[in-house]
Amino acid sequence: MVMKASPETASGGEPARSRSRVIATAAAILAALAILLSLGTWQVERLHWKEGLLADIAERRAAAPVALADVEAIEKSSGEIEYRRVSVTGTFDHTKERHFFATFEGQTGFYVYTPMTLADGRILLVNRGFVPYEMKDPATRAAGEISGEQTVTGYARSRLAGKPSYIVPDNDLAKNIFYWKDLDAMVSSVGLDASKMVPFFVDADASVENPGGWPRGGVTQFELPNNHLQYAITWYGLAAALVVVVAGVWMRRKRPSASGQ
Repeated sequence: MVMKASPETASGGEPARSRSRVIATAAAILAALAILLSLGTWQVERLHWKEGLLADIAERRAAAPVALADVEAIEKSSGEIEYRRVSVTGTFDHTKERHFFATFEGQTGFYVYTPMTLADGRILLVNRGFVPYEMKDPATRAAGEISGEQTVTGYARSRLAGKPSYIVPDNDLAKNIFYWKDLDAMVSSVGLDASKMVPFFVDADASVENPGGWPRGGVTQFELPNNHLQYAITWYGLAAALVVVVAGVWMRRKRPSASGQ
């Protein structure tokens, strides 16, 4: 005789499967909530970091220029030299300009990086400022190729450890067009002695006025994006929306069972 399973027996595994689905769903919801909250908290931490950085930059910009040796001491101790005011004195070698592709006040052109030989024989790459695209050739701005000992005030700028992004083009050494500030390549491409190089750049500030008006100093960009508050609100908002949706679904499922009692 063939025994037939009763409906109760046949469906005996259904409660267990239902509980498993509930547990899996709850775990997924809690994991998603944890991720959203952690992302929001991370953005709040980034907000505090960025606000501190902006405050530091504002303080450094307002400070009086210091000697290059002071900035070098900071660079060796902490590495925190970015945007520090500095005054440097030396002689430019305009035959070894390096040109960094840039835009300034809506105009396309180049920042002119020129080696400056210091009194102790070391060499510093100075971003003398912007020239329009059609003035890349130094012959078109000969008046600005100043000779003799010069004093420049500006901002210390750290070297980059590597290419900032894969979308940035490779530097074109043959055409002397740089798309990212590769200090080593700038040095080697004109045969400068790497052992004599100061390991960072200096941007000339707007107080430096060159004959003929070019290069034009004061091109340093200080505006750093600070969207972390909006990002934090977005992540926390998504977390709150998830809680509301889950609560709404739970409430709707509870109503039929309550009305059936």
